[in-house]
Amino acid sequence: MRTESFSLLFMLMVLFCGRPAVAAPAVGDTYEYRVSNAYNNEARGSLTYRVDNIDSDRVTVSVTPDQPSLGLPYTTVSTRDGNWLRHPLINHDMSIDYTFSPAYPAYVAPLDAGKSWSRRVRATNPNSIRGNSVRVDGEVLGTERITTPAGAFDTIKVRRRVYAGDWDTFISETSIVETDWYAPALGLPVRTERNSSYLNPQQCGATSSCTPVRGDWNLIELVRYSQK
Repeated sequence: MRTESFSLLFMLMVLFCGRPAVAAPAVGDTYEYRVSNAYNNEARGSLTYRVDNIDSDRVTVSVTPDQPSLGLPYTTVSTRDGNWLRHPLINHDMSIDYTFSPAYPAYVAPLDAGKSWSRRVRATNPNSIRGNSVRVDGEVLGTERITTPAGAFDTIKVRRRVYAGDWDTFISETSIVETDWYAPALGLPVRTERNSSYLNPQQCGATSSCTPVRGDWNLIELVRYSQK
């Protein structure tokens, strides 16, 4: 059964040029997201995020899917500036729980329009001795006001192209595209779009070009939230 993971990405104590400071989450805050299949607009279920703990340097969040197709419950850990220390990552259409060192650069503040970054991080699976070298190319596309089931929000649109470093003999590494509509007023993304693909030459015809194997393409939108 294929699984998909979705990130709750916090930005704390960061000032945007000409914008107010972002909101800070508190222990007990909850956020419910609707997950839709972007290929056909069918509903897949929902994910509930709960802030379990906030330390001086990290935020711990539990994630609970309401459908088996969205995977098992899991825990994410982020730095206080929103970058991942522990988080699932798609590898050949499967969700793998990784720890990252240095932190996975989901956001690199300040998020000014036109800003870009390219970083490599080490991703380690606690259940395996293998580690992957993951490259994250991020860019800030600008600002956009959007409407979600939870309401209308002024957002900063951030896109990341991720190269998962999960080469396997004749199979290429997974290429992932993540797009967040981040709302400073809440301190988190209110919409996320994620898709992935990879090449498997064993599935290619002898005389034809190789078509990428496409994974899930999901749209995740905030439905409701409760902040302390």
